[in-house]
Amino acid sequence: MFKHHQLAIQFYTLREHCKTAHDLAATCKKVYDIGYRTIQLSGIGPIPDSELRKIIAESGLSAPCSHENGDDIRKNPQKVIDRMKFLGVTHTAYAYPAGVDFNDMASVDALCADLDRAGALLREAGLTLSYHNHDIEFYRLANGKIFLEYLFEKTSPKNLLAEIDTYWVQAGGGCPIFWSGRYKGRAPMIHLKDCKFQMPERKLTYCEIGSGTLPWHSILPAAKEAGTQYYIVEQDTCPGDPFDSIKKSYHYLTRHYFTEK
Repeated sequence: MFKHHQLAIQFYTLREHCKTAHDLAATCKKVYDIGYRTIQLSGIGPIPDSELRKIIAESGLSAPCSHENGDDIRKNPQKVIDRMKFLGVTHTAYAYPAGVDFNDMASVDALCADLDRAGALLREAGLTLSYHNHDIEFYRLANGKIFLEYLFEKTSPKNLLAEIDTYWVQAGGGCPIFWSGRYKGRAPMIHLKDCKFQMPERKLTYCEIGSGTLPWHSILPAAKEAGTQYYIVEQDTCPGDPFDSIKKSYHYLTRHYFTEK
């Protein structure tokens, strides 16, 4: 079994309910009542950090993880460091390679260099920077390597870590089991995101953990062997009330893999 505090919820899933301080406080209470005790900050409305910190402190939840602004990570990492320290966040991730041309190796190498440099600064401050993948990172570059593989070769394992997203690995044509366990000692966080095949559209869609096709009995041990600390539930879109969806995922994971306490 995994420890209960390692199971987290990505607040991007609940973004429509986190636009104001009042809504965020109500959302934190609902998340706590479901059973989660750990959260990842992302998708939250324009709430002052001082108020955000107060709401989290009063909620009974812990927020060791976040997604920070990608431009700030690349261009102003000190701003990211200051915000993380103010909020008490230890782990963050670069969420998406906005503006990067994967057909231009100079553009790709610039991203790698920026993330390596930013990660070094965060590491020196006692923090960690990871890279969160979507499907696009499985694009094969001009040098014959897929981008995600190339990124982790071009950056120091001390500076840039991995936040593997299981749904997007599957969507990109990769193996979620392989990628969840590939970067041993370099994978503090993982996004647990299930998928199922939808008809008649003939495409993948998001679903609650345990309701789809991903083999959690193999993914979770692979991540544990890699040294993953936080297992973060995320569902980009939900068929109805997102609180119902995250509750279903919570119950599945605590019934089969995570302790309740």
